Amino acid sequence: MTVHPAFPVSSIDAAPLTVRVVDPLALAPGLAAAWDGLASEASEPNPFAERWCLQSALHLLDPERHARLIVVQGGADGPLIGVMPIESAARYGRLPLRHVTGWAHPNHFHGAPLVRAGFEPLFWSILLGWCDAAPWAKTMLHVPRLTEDAPLHRALADVARQRGEAAEIVHREERALLESELSPAAYWDAAVRAKKRKELRRQANRLAEEGAVQFRRWQADEAPGPWVDAFLELEARGWKGRAGSALASHSDTQAWFRAIVPAAAAAGRLDMRALDLDGRPLAMLVNFLCPPGGFSFKTAFDEDYARFSPGVLLQQANLDLLGDPRIAWVDSCAAPGHPMIDSVWRERRALVWVNVSLSGTADRWRFAWLTRAERAWRRWKRDPKPQIDVESPT
Repeated sequence: MTVHPAFPVSSIDAAPLTVRVVDPLALAPGLAAAWDGLASEASEPNPFAERWCLQSALHLLDPERHARLIVVQGGADGPLIGVMPIESAARYGRLPLRHVTGWAHPNHFHGAPLVRAGFEPLFWSILLGWCDAAPWAKTMLHVPRLTEDAPLHRALADVARQRGEAAEIVHREERALLESELSPAAYWDAAVRAKKRKELRRQANRLAEEGAVQFRRWQADEAPGPWVDAFLELEARGWKGRAGSALASHSDTQAWFRAIVPAAAAAGRLDMRALDLDGRPLAMLVNFLCPPGGFSFKTAFDEDYARFSPGVLLQQANLDLLGDPRIAWVDSCAAPGHPMIDSVWRERRALVWVNVSLSGTADRWRFAWLTRAERAWRRWKRDPKPQIDVESPT
C-alpha cells in the first residue's frame, strides 16, 4: 500500500512513502542494511527492535506467525523511516475486542518502534492510515511500553489529536533507571545508605575468604558462547529455573538467547559481566549498550551464596557505566518496585501503554465505549493514576 505523507519532509525523496509487511526471514540485503543503519539514527534507542534482536524473536518466539513486521520507507528503495512489529489481537485483557497491538514477547522490555529521529509524527500518521485501510485491523492501535513524554509518545499524542482523537494512556509503570553525572563511587555513596554499604563491605570480605574473587567483563576478542552457556546454567539453577521462567526452561527462549548474544556482540551492543569465585560465576548480567542509552537485559546469581549478596556486588561494579562517555542512561528492564535494583539505582523511567482509535465509524464507537469503561474502572478502583485491570491488555 502507498500512502502520501501528511507532514512536510525535506530530507526524504519526493516519491510516495510505502508501508510494507516484510518477511523477517527473507529480507533483501538492502533492507537488512537499512534496518541496521536505522538503529544509529533512531529517535529512541531500543535494542529489542533492532534487527539482530527482533529478527530472531520473530523467527523463534512467534512460530504461528501472528506478527506482521511493518516497514515505512521513502519509496521502494528509499530511506527507511521506521520499523515496528504488530499483530491483530482477538482479546484486550479480559474483553473479546479485536484490535491492533505492538507485538511483544515476555523478554521484550521496551515497546518503542525504531523510527528515524525527526520523523516520529510522519511514522505514526502513515501507520495509522495504513491500519485504517487494512480490513483485518479493528478498533484501535495499542502501543505498549512507550517512554512517557519522549519523542515517540508526544508524536503519537499529536497525531491522535490531528485525527480528532486522544491518545489514551491506559497503564503506567515506573522502573529503575541509572542516569547521573556523578562518578561511580560518588553515586554508590549517594544511593546506598552508609549502614548498607558497611554490610556489603563485610560481605565482600567474607566472600574473599572463600576463595579467589574476580570481576570479569566480556571482551570483544572473546567468543561469547562460553558466557552464554554459563549464564543459562546459572539462571536455571535459581528461582527462575524452579518457576519455569528461566531462559533455559524453554527451547525457544534458550535458542533465542543463544542467537541474540553473539548477534549483539557482532553489532557492538553486548556488555556482559560476571563475579567469579575460583573461576566459577556467582553472579552474571547482560547489558545491551545502544548509545546514548543502555538496557540491563538479564541478571542471575548463585542462590547458594546469597548471604554474600553477589548480585549487588556485581551491580556495584556495573556502575562504571556512569563513566562511559557514550552512555547517558541505562534502563534496568526490571519490574516496578524491584527490591534489589530499586535500592541501587535512584532514578526512574516512566513507561506508558497507549491506545489510539482507528478512523472507521464502528472503530470509533468501540473505542469510545472501551475508554468510558476503563475510566469508570479506574474511578471505581479509586486510583488517580492510569491503571487498568491487573490483566493488562498485553
